[in-house]
Amino acid sequence: MIQKETTFYSEGSRLKATIYYPDDLPESGQPPALVINSGYQGFNEFYPKMFAGRMTERGFVCLGFDYRGMADSEGEKGRVLIEEQAQDVRNAVTFISSQEDIDPRRVGLIGWGMGAANVILAAAQGGKVAGVASLNGFYDGARWLKSIHTYDEFLKIVDEVEGDRVRRVQEGESKLADTFIHYPLDPATDDYVQKELAQIYGFGHPTRLQFTESILDLNVEKVVAGLSPTPLFIAHGERNTLHPYAEALALYASAASPKTLYTVDGRHNDFMYSEHPEFLLLCDRLKEFFDETFSASAAPARSISA
Repeated sequence: MIQKETTFYSEGSRLKATIYYPDDLPESGQPPALVINSGYQGFNEFYPKMFAGRMTERGFVCLGFDYRGMADSEGEKGRVLIEEQAQDVRNAVTFISSQEDIDPRRVGLIGWGMGAANVILAAAQGGKVAGVASLNGFYDGARWLKSIHTYDEFLKIVDEVEGDRVRRVQEGESKLADTFIHYPLDPATDDYVQKELAQIYGFGHPTRLQFTESILDLNVEKVVAGLSPTPLFIAHGERNTLHPYAEALALYASAASPKTLYTVDGRHNDFMYSEHPEFLLLCDRLKEFFDETFSASAAPARSISA
């Protein structure tokens, strides 16, 4: 694939980005585009780039970027708020849609992990996208935190978040804490992270506790029905113990048609290697979804005569 380094602005912060083009892109016409969004740590260099490598082979232009405050994007280091990342996604859609060589009617969103919620929020806020794919995410933050902590641990988290809110009001800033203090990785995910992600530039920066409040406030299921008639593709690892499969089932139940639920034979990211058969199957299903979605969105409007 061909890579073009670029930047765009999101609410005043300049974000680093890459446009990925297929090697055999036709010289004429406007191809469709996918904005590919990472999870919690928000780096273009890994998951967005990995998906772009396969989706450009399938004929799509792709955009990947670093969320504000991540890697070399502008923004406060350690400040991670879901609502601000959703703004970044929405602005990324505006950026790629404004490119003269892209068909603005055929722009789709892919979100991985925490980014799976971000893309739904961005589209529901008016992102003007033709289709949305949410992969291995969580969609009710309080429910998810309860599912991976004991009851006593959850109550302690709530107390820490409330104390941090007082700190922000009295002292002006949220406390920096360990990256995964409230986002504990299951053993399989932790092993993958240490082997594949920990070496990425900027990974593992301490995160302000306000991030946990942002998670507790998250409830995508309240807005997902409003996404219709924009098609929604939900994919999830059936043995995912970081973000349980029940999260996908709950989102699917709350969403209106058109919607698709695809079950991955895997956990959270044990299949996330560019050559892994399950990853390649997932990319095939994404191609089918967006081909159908873009075909409908590009069709001319039908006139109705009296």
